[in-house]
Amino acid sequence: MQLQEAIEKRKSVRKYASKKPDWRDIIECIDSTRFAPMAGNIFSLKFILVDDGKKIEEISEACQQHFVTDAKILVVVCSDGAKTENSFKERSAIYLRQQAGAGIQNFLLSLTEKNLDTCWVGHFFEDRIKSILRIPEGVQVEGIFPIGVKSKVKGAQRNEKEKTELENVLRFNDYKTKRMEGFEDSLFGY
Repeated sequence: MQLQEAIEKRKSVRKYASKKPDWRDIIECIDSTRFAPMAGNIFSLKFILVDDGKKIEEISEACQQHFVTDAKILVVVCSDGAKTENSFKERSAIYLRQQAGAGIQNFLLSLTEKNLDTCWVGHFFEDRIKSILRIPEGVQVEGIFPIGVKSKVKGAQRNEKEKTELENVLRFNDYKTKRMEGFEDSLFGY
């Protein structure tokens, strides 16, 4: 699969088939995160692969999102920012958010390439997740990713939402200018 195809194909899936994905494929996807940009080349992300059904159920309750229990494997992504904070002080919070997003995007695209599906779960009670998984103080939970293969059951998936148009997100030279000066032939056809 080409990169552009993976970018366009990737979507949030909340209903999974009963087959358990191969954990080796998931580990390969986690490995892709090592190539994301990290401030000072300090890798801050940690990954917890969870396949214990009881823990998955507890995590689902902490997320208040029942679909999480349908997954046979979860990946919990954390940031251990201690080294980044020591190096970059007040800027570290920004860098940690940026590099978590970059690493997670690599992970999501790699899952798509392997025909695995997930949904980035960002709503959860962090203290409860930390307790379930014995995550130390000072480590932040960035997201929870139930992983599987999309269910083929009719009606199991929501209607696909249209992505926003490029003209709604692109500006030229300042925030208010929607057209590039000096070009009659615009990207957007006007």
